[in-house]
Amino acid sequence: MGIIGREKEIAELYQLYDSGKSEFVAVYGRRRVGKTFLVDESLKGKITFRHAGLSPVDKENSKNSLKYQLRQFYISLQQHGMKRSKCPTSWMEAFFLLSQFLESHDTGKRQVVFLDELPWLDTPKSGFITAFEGFWNSWACHRDNLMLIVCGSANSWMLNNLVNNHGGLYGRITWEIKLHPFKLSECELFYKSHGLNMTRYDIVQSYMILGGIPYYMRYLRKEFSLAQNLDALFFAEDARLRDEYNRLFASVFSNPEEMKRIVELLATRHSGFTRKELIDLGHFKDSGYFSKMLMALIASDFIQTYVPFGKSKRDLMYKLTDHFCLFYLRFVENRTELDPEFWMHNVNAPAINSWRGIAFEEVCFNHVYQIKAALSILGVSSTQSPLIIKGDGDTEGTQIDLIINRKDNVASVCEMKFYNAPFTVNKEYHFKIVQRNNQLAELLPRHASIHNVLVSTYGIKDNEYSGDFQSVVCLDDLFR
Repeated sequence: MGIIGREKEIAELYQLYDSGKSEFVAVYGRRRVGKTFLVDESLKGKITFRHAGLSPVDKENSKNSLKYQLRQFYISLQQHGMKRSKCPTSWMEAFFLLSQFLESHDTGKRQVVFLDELPWLDTPKSGFITAFEGFWNSWACHRDNLMLIVCGSANSWMLNNLVNNHGGLYGRITWEIKLHPFKLSECELFYKSHGLNMTRYDIVQSYMILGGIPYYMRYLRKEFSLAQNLDALFFAEDARLRDEYNRLFASVFSNPEEMKRIVELLATRHSGFTRKELIDLGHFKDSGYFSKMLMALIASDFIQTYVPFGKSKRDLMYKLTDHFCLFYLRFVENRTELDPEFWMHNVNAPAINSWRGIAFEEVCFNHVYQIKAALSILGVSSTQSPLIIKGDGDTEGTQIDLIINRKDNVASVCEMKFYNAPFTVNKEYHFKIVQRNNQLAELLPRHASIHNVLVSTYGIKDNEYSGDFQSVVCLDDLFR
């Protein structure tokens, strides 16, 4: 099976392979997003040595983790053809063995060393970083035919210890690749390549749950409907992804339970919380450690920050945006008795329809580029954010899903609607739009215009109120 999408990343790896100088490449991104597959497939048959760290989830005794990591590294060397020798007892010895192995197999052609799940090798008090610095700075960087690729799902570790390192590895990374989840267009290609005949309506629903993560998507079976597949993945007795939530955090963070506390609090409010609200509601200690936890969740693509429209950076909001976590916490977590056909039995239930509406907003936030392209404003400088206007005794509050504030003096006010038919603007909704525009006009400069944009699955039904929207973005536009 070939690679779906990733054209830019593949081209970068090819260019680095042919650069004719030593290269130190860091590849990082959310767990299960396809980093290992990208490297393996792009450089198939060209990797001289590859090794993957042992998962901390599987270790039986943390005191012996260094011993196990070193032994597995030694086994990888032997599997690649190194002559039997003494198993290293430190990372200094391990990287010395690696340099000897590479020298003995050096024919003058490009040598690729691929170290996967690098953060897992850095066990407590192991001296890994010091030895790794020595390997690169003293030996590897001087070999013009060496290409070192390191991968990791613990993005905060990759950023702190490699990309933004201020010690011995400062400025040593020659290239970095952050791999993102698939967009809708890539999901469509992926499903077609796996023989799944899915409408775009269902592909969007799958995105609401699986978030464009190839590892999860590959479990969908072509003989099942989407509802049957979701039951098999989450609600059946042997559901494949039932334990994925806990494994996900345990494999990425050294303090998974604390991280889950933050995520589970963020899951309770769609618009998110300020840092102070998180501390007060979650009873966290206001400290640098808490800030580091938030930054680690951001780096690992679980949460995002945004400044609400018309606010300052002091009002920065933290919001859970990982589709898988949002779905899991809403429908799977803490359910002691799961109906093995829960989704089939509730596919049109009001609670699920309500969730679809909110989840579709997140899908649209992931495809703002496509929305801007449909509006022909890619060339216009702009910022985007949600807006919540609190009501008072006389005026009802309002929430705007997305405002694209443009430098051409237009505010594109986007309303997202996930329906199985064209959306109908009735008289009541018309007056809601009028009231909202009046409230927003008070926050905008006098020279700014308001353009209402409907982002909907199947467009808008033509009637006396459909002209309230200056532009309509349909499902097909999100797939471009």
